[in-house]
Amino acid sequence: MTRYVLTAGLACALALPAIGAAQSSAQPTGKPQTTKPETAKPQPSTQAPAGSKAASGLAAADQAFAKQAAAGGMAEVDLGKLAATKATNADVKQFGQRMVDDHGKANDELKSWASQKNVNLPSDLDAKHKAEHARLEKLSGEAFDRAYMTSMVADHNKDVADFQRESKAAKDPDLKAWATKTLPTLQDHQKSAKEISAKVHGGAAKTGAAKKPAK
Repeated sequence: MTRYVLTAGLACALALPAIGAAQSSAQPTGKPQTTKPETAKPQPSTQAPAGSKAASGLAAADQAFAKQAAAGGMAEVDLGKLAATKATNADVKQFGQRMVDDHGKANDELKSWASQKNVNLPSDLDAKHKAEHARLEKLSGEAFDRAYMTSMVADHNKDVADFQRESKAAKDPDLKAWATKTLPTLQDHQKSAKEISAKVHGGAAKTGAAKKPAK
């Protein structure tokens, strides 16, 4: 009887590993992975609609004016220094120094405004004004005086028009106040430039010639 029990127990022990292997092979090794379809995320537009505000919160037109005014102001100072040293006519030389002083002050005020508004202004002359500097630098004597004053008349005609528009249309109140404050100085520059230009081009000699006394 004891021998029979031992034989049956040994058979059961040998059968258990085979049953376990069969059960493990029947079960899945892991959960099936499901992939969700990717949906394209909308990309923000990099172009702002017309009349919108830029990253600094300022109207695009105000920023454009400020950058243009900064570039023009630097050019006036640069060419003014050139005139103060190269001009032969005393009025032209004095006008050049005035450009250095007046536009230098206006430039500093504009830089202060830009710093408060987080606006990046140009820090160097653009290609157009560099070319103008190079052209005038090659001239001397009366030729320089005439060319410089002709340039100043054209520049200030444009400046006055731009500042007149901005003094009325600017959205930023501080920029509007600065344009309004600076405008009279530019108008005075414009008037002086026209008068001096007429002199160096011979206009004053023609219009201001004294009449001969009657005999």
